[in-house]
Parts: sequence; structure tokens; C-alpha cells
Amino acid sequence: MTIASHTVAPAALPTAARTFPPGFLWGTATAAYQIEGAAAEDGRTPSIWDTFARTPGKVRNGDTGDVATDHYHRWREDVALMADLGVGAYRFSLSWPRIQPTGRGPAVQKGLDFYRRLTDELLAKGIRPVATLYHWDLPQELEDAGGWPERATTDRFAEYAALAVEALGDRVHTWTTLNEPWCSAFLGHASGVHAPGRTDPVAALRAAHHLNLAHGKAVQALRAGLPDEADVSITLNLHHVRARTDSPQDADAARRIDALANRVFTGPLLSGAYPADLLTDTARLTDWSFVRDGDTATIRQRLDFLGVNYYTPTLVSAADGTAADHSFDGHGASGHSPWPGADDVVFHRPPGSTTAMGWAVDPSGLHDLLLRLKAEVPDLPLMITENGVACDDYVDPSGTVHDPDRIAYLHGHLAAVHRAIEAGVDVRGYFLWSLLDNFEWGYGYSKRFGAVYVDYPTGRRIPKASARWYAEVARANALPEAAEGV
Repeated sequence: MTIASHTVAPAALPTAARTFPPGFLWGTATAAYQIEGAAAEDGRTPSIWDTFARTPGKVRNGDTGDVATDHYHRWREDVALMADLGVGAYRFSLSWPRIQPTGRGPAVQKGLDFYRRLTDELLAKGIRPVATLYHWDLPQELEDAGGWPERATTDRFAEYAALAVEALGDRVHTWTTLNEPWCSAFLGHASGVHAPGRTDPVAALRAAHHLNLAHGKAVQALRAGLPDEADVSITLNLHHVRARTDSPQDADAARRIDALANRVFTGPLLSGAYPADLLTDTARLTDWSFVRDGDTATIRQRLDFLGVNYYTPTLVSAADGTAADHSFDGHGASGHSPWPGADDVVFHRPPGSTTAMGWAVDPSGLHDLLLRLKAEVPDLPLMITENGVACDDYVDPSGTVHDPDRIAYLHGHLAAVHRAIEAGVDVRGYFLWSLLDNFEWGYGYSKRFGAVYVDYPTGRRIPKASARWYAEVARANALPEAAEGV
């Protein structure tokens, strides 16, 4: 993918009522460690996130996913919530240590049985199951053996994929290999704000390659066990990178971040090669000798669609004499850069309103990102696999949760998706992040992304106003003229 940076100038969105194409898929999404709990039940062993969360100082308030929203025991209630929302699909992740606790050997049937029951209930309610193999919960034993920086982990992942598809491939016909490998590689191994908490830029680049390679091997394993009509994909949190000014220096800063944020994955996944400028930018760190002959051919597997996660744009400039600040790149600051070879690039808070995460609200970034993908991979269908917002939600005295900021955010971003569709982008569906308030990684339970409020002490679920709003959009397959309730 080529760089498409420009100065920040968010476009105004039209407000006319919009109907989405027939068959457009409306869904919601979650991740295993964020909701399941039951951390030591039925044979499950620790993942890297269990270890990380139990390390003092790593997660706000010392929160862990040991209980989370207790979805492991309340899954039937949660599927009923989805049915009430009227969504057509549910994107969930499988817990690798629940299925294969050591990352090696046979599957634990009790772990697989949980996903069999969940899938059967979804199908009974007319909800399409969309399974993600990996949402960041590497079995701790594999991390102890070297983790993603080690090539052997790619073979373990392919074996795990084969176990999952053997158990569920007769009922799950939409699969995603990896969720946001950028976070796994660079937040987990460079800045250290995600599990496993390493701060080694070379390990981050090795991890990025091995995640790519694991994807390719997993696609092969999935296709070997799936019917021809099944869909296989990967989900990327593609960054919409903007230069702060039109200067050549800022444009080059945007190019460098684009290479590390986007093209380190899209290059081999979609074109079969790592971009030359990325290799040059990181040459002082590594010679990339961990990429072996044939790797990029393995990585470049046929995709049925590309999952796109978007929350906020990225605004950068060249070093200006001030210390690089990564608190505006959407991922928090640890004192270590998540950008190997570009740690002197300066990040800026984009203009306009922000979310409870401090992220800028800018739907035009999603629109522009989708148009970029249309230009560069015109024949590849797209799916918005995550989009949503954290708000400071609370239950009012009447027992309801009003979240007008979330409704406004969703309305703006769905309008951006519709504009892209009108411009010829093949977007097949939209998954709201998230169904439930949940464990928000390093932020613990301090941030709420859910359309359904969770009272953590009791586990009680309370659909927010945005849940009712989203249900109406999904049922109508159309976006109202304005964000009612705002």
C-alpha cells in the first residue's frame, strides 16, 4: 500500500437518510479474555494476559480478567441480548489456552464444548458466528518458549487452527486468523503496554513477521478443513496517518509511521513482499534475516475479505526538538516507543472532541481509509470488524443508561461508511465494538465500550440507549437522518 498522508482537514458528513446494500451484515464483537472469566476452569491455563495483568503496575487498579463479565457462565443470557438487538452476526474470539492449554498437543474437549454450545445457540437465534482464532491470549507456556519472536510459534498456531476448525468448521463458516497483529507485535514487544510487556524493538519486528507467517499457515489449515463457501480473513487496525503540515519532513514522518502501522502487514499479506522503505528505515536495528525464502509466499494467502478496525486517526510530524509523545497515538505511553526505527516521530492530538480514552472523534478518517483500500486492493471486499467508543457511562436513578455521545459517534462513523459505499467501496458489514462493557486491557475496568452496561459486582446487564438505537439501525438496514437521542 502506498502512503496517502495529508494535512488534517476532516470532511463534513451529509445528514440525509441512508440505506445500506441488501445483505449488509450488522454485528457486534467481543474478545475472549475481555469477557469470559473462568480463568482456571475446565483445564484453561494462563495466557500472557493473565500473567501481565497479575504483574503489579501493569493494569490500572490491579484489574485482571479472572472474572471479567463472566460470559463463560452467562453466555446464554448474552446471546439473548444479541437476539434482542436484532444483529445478524457475532464476532467472538476463541481462547487459545482454553482449547489447547500448553499451546501444544490435543485439544481440551471441555474448552471446545463451550464454543460448540455458544455457536449452536447463536445459530438457533439466527445469528451468524464469526470466530477469531487469536485476540492476544497466547498460552503462557509458548511465551516461556520464546513467544511470537520465535518462528516455532507459527507452527503451534497452525496446529491450533487445525484443532479449532476440526471442532467448529461444520457450524462456523466465517473465520478470522488474527485480530490486530500490530498491537500484538508493537504494543506487546516494543512499548510494553500490552502483554507480554517486552520493550525490545527487534523482538517487535520479529514478532510482526511471525504473526504474518502464522496467519498464512493458519489460513492453509482453515481452508483444509472448511467447505469451499466458507470465508477466511484477517483483521487489521489500520492507522489513518496524517501529516501535521505539508512540509516534506512531516510527510516523511507520516510515511515512516504508515510503514510500521500498515504496510508491515499489508505488504506481505496482499502483495507478497515487505515494503522496501520499511526495510531501509529499520536497517540499523535488524537485517530482517528472520524472513526466510518462501515466507512471503506463505503469508500471501487468498482472503475472502479484509477486516478493518478503526477508532481514531493518527496525526504526526517530524521531530521538532521536543520529546516524542506517544500518548496521542491511541495506545498510551510507557516511556518506550511502539515504533521501531521511528521513535523520534512526534504524535499530536488531532483537533476536535475526544472520547473517554482521549482519542479524537473523526469519522472522515474511516471514510478516507476505506477509499484508500479501494484504490489499492479494489477487488478485496472489506468488513468493519471493530468501531466504537468509550464513554463515561453510568446508571441513572431510573435504572437506565443514556449515552448520547456513543450514539453520535456511531452515527457519524456509519455515515462515513455509507459515503464510502456510495463511492464504490465494497464494504460488506459493520461490527460494533463492543457488545458488553469489559476488561479494557491496560485500562482494566475503567473504560466502557459496551452497548450493554455491565455492573461488575453483580454481573447485571443493562442495555444502554445506544443498544436500542443500534438495534433500530440494524433492523431497518438504514441510518436515520440524525442521531436521535443526542
